Amino acid sequence: MDKRILPNDILLGEVAAVLREGREAIITPLGNSMLPFIRGGQDRVVLRKEPDLAVGDIVLIHTGGRYILHRVLTVEGDAVTLMGDGNLRGTEHCTRAEVLGTVSEILSPDGRSRKPGKARLWRTLRPIRRYILAIYKRLT
Repeated sequence: MDKRILPNDILLGEVAAVLREGREAIITPLGNSMLPFIRGGQDRVVLRKEPDLAVGDIVLIHTGGRYILHRVLTVEGDAVTLMGDGNLRGTEHCTRAEVLGTVSEILSPDGRSRKPGKARLWRTLRPIRRYILAIYKRLT
């Protein structure tokens, strides 16, 4: 099978259309912002358009001309705040309307599948995340 890397605007624009139709999409995210739960360029994620949005969900958003796959930190009315699991600081803000889909499954390169979970413990470990991520990166 040929592997093709498309610009985000093209690929994720098509993914957004598929999700709006009520179908699911599978993508391979790039980057390290979701470590240690999603390994960029290795793991694939299954995206679905879900009716509800909750703290701890991993979502794909389109805001400010960018596509971002991060975890929901807060939902207050129509306002959503996100942060990558592998990020030490910095958040993104969007509206519910800018949420394209929710990660329902993470697929490892070896074919294993796992549910993403809400990462409650990981979110509370934010003050010491830098140390945990440093150890994780040295071990992998």
